[in-house]
Amino acid sequence: MFKVTTIFANMKILICSATEEELFNLREIEVNSQEIDFLVSGLGMVSTAYTLTRQLSAADYDLVINIGLAGSFRKDLAIGTVFRIEEDYFSEIGAEDGEDFLTLEEMNLKGETYVQNEIDFDSDRLNALPVFKGITVNTVHGNEISIEKIKQRLQPDVETMEGAAFLMICKKEKTPALQIRSISNYVERRNKDNWNIPLAIQNLHKIVSKILHQLPI
Repeated sequence: MFKVTTIFANMKILICSATEEELFNLREIEVNSQEIDFLVSGLGMVSTAYTLTRQLSAADYDLVINIGLAGSFRKDLAIGTVFRIEEDYFSEIGAEDGEDFLTLEEMNLKGETYVQNEIDFDSDRLNALPVFKGITVNTVHGNEISIEKIKQRLQPDVETMEGAAFLMICKKEKTPALQIRSISNYVERRNKDNWNIPLAIQNLHKIVSKILHQLPI
């Protein structure tokens, strides 16, 4: 577990997101004595892995925050709910065997399909955020059969397209990291009429801004 007792003055922070839309309002943020860089990684695990690794090779950070939207498998969670992900799965790594899914372990293969990246902050605002289990996918779920299968196999709360890659890279680079997301839609057959991206982004930016301004804790 990373131990960071507080968000403190003179901290160098990187805030990254997959798209500019998920980030742009925070570019105007001013936090005394903190240096904040921003990174748009692009959508998906591969783009995130490349851009984030390159950025962390060029500069050292005290904290990296990944922000963005997520789909919820749970209908009891309201659209716009802001939360943290500390436990994330590369849910597609494995093999299909007819109707069954085989994990690397079941195939006697080595590889990383899971990341847990806990960070201990003495922060009321961070500690108040719910913590959910995530899966990271190349193809977002939109088929009733595949949705039910992944729910039975991993019992995820939410899904993103970048989260596990972000957490794994930061963990390997020994850089404290936070993944903060907001629910924009439910995981179901694709229906954008049920989405609320503006609300999700508004709530996300409000919470992240408050966390960064919590000085002292």
